[in-house]
Amino acid sequence: MQAPVNHIVGLTSIVRERLLPIEGTVLARLNQKVSPNDVIAEAKWSREHVLLDVARTLHISPDAADRIIQCKLEDHLKAGAEIAVGRGLFPRRVTAPRDGTVVIAGGGQVLMEVGETKIELRAGIPGTIIQIIPNRGAVIQTAGTLVQGVWGNGRIDSGSLVNIAEKPNGMLTVNRLDVSLRGSILLACMIQDSETLKAAADLPVRGLILSSLSPTLIQQAREVRFPIMVTDGIGSAPMNSAAFKLLSTNAKRDITLNAEIYDRYSGARPEVIIQLPTSSEPTLPNETEFFAPGLQVRMRRPPAFGMIGSIISLPSGLTTLPSGLRASSAEVKLENGEIIIAPLVNLEVVG
Repeated sequence: MQAPVNHIVGLTSIVRERLLPIEGTVLARLNQKVSPNDVIAEAKWSREHVLLDVARTLHISPDAADRIIQCKLEDHLKAGAEIAVGRGLFPRRVTAPRDGTVVIAGGGQVLMEVGETKIELRAGIPGTIIQIIPNRGAVIQTAGTLVQGVWGNGRIDSGSLVNIAEKPNGMLTVNRLDVSLRGSILLACMIQDSETLKAAADLPVRGLILSSLSPTLIQQAREVRFPIMVTDGIGSAPMNSAAFKLLSTNAKRDITLNAEIYDRYSGARPEVIIQLPTSSEPTLPNETEFFAPGLQVRMRRPPAFGMIGSIISLPSGLTTLPSGLRASSAEVKLENGEIIIAPLVNLEVVG
């Protein structure tokens, strides 16, 4: 049976696509070394559209209006630029209301894109450009530690990692936050009140790595300006030992926290990337695995939720569970030495 994979790896090769949401100009070069804040592509995007009905304004037919419209597709017009002039002693005029670009001209009408702004795509992670994607972005490769999570608020930033959790079930409270943490990414494990999240935003910190997040704080976490990643789940759960060990031992290193929104269809997951110096390029992590004896797994459901273990055996056929249900299962030895029978749907491979 194919297994879901959550990467928690001390050293691996990491390859990531960074793409603009619309077509633009790629600034990066092949084999270029980039840092997380380097702009690798940019695009211009117009937030609004303005429709100018020339025919109706001048009280003429659409065909007549087309003959006097003075702009064409992709013309850039300044505010007040003349688009069409009617006939008569005191002719009526149609002018551009704001700076913008003509996207449609015909049928007696002109459609303009206005409110133009620039979108800048940053590298997001340190590494090397290994592929240019024309008009959209690039593929970046680096080597280092990779820790993936289960929930993110869709933001990305880089900074120094500070461990204030001390243990996997640590609780972040308001009195633990002070100005010395400003501009840092915090390994904080659990937050259960909105005052603490607000205090972190007021400092401000550059990011939070949590084991779990109270469901009442999800909307507030989505609205803050810095990235938040949850490693284990919504509710109140300690951080799994594999993730906590890797993150805590890398405290004071510069890291990238990409709290990307989890998408099971594209494979996108929130993640922490810590670039490490290497003498040779490590292998890429497996994107797919099949359950087999010896694999390290994490429990996805109670009663052993979040615990790490290794598969001892895979009994053939269906196993009758204490609940009375029958399911494909594995015999798993947990990190505390306990041996349990767990349905495969409750397991994910860690590695």
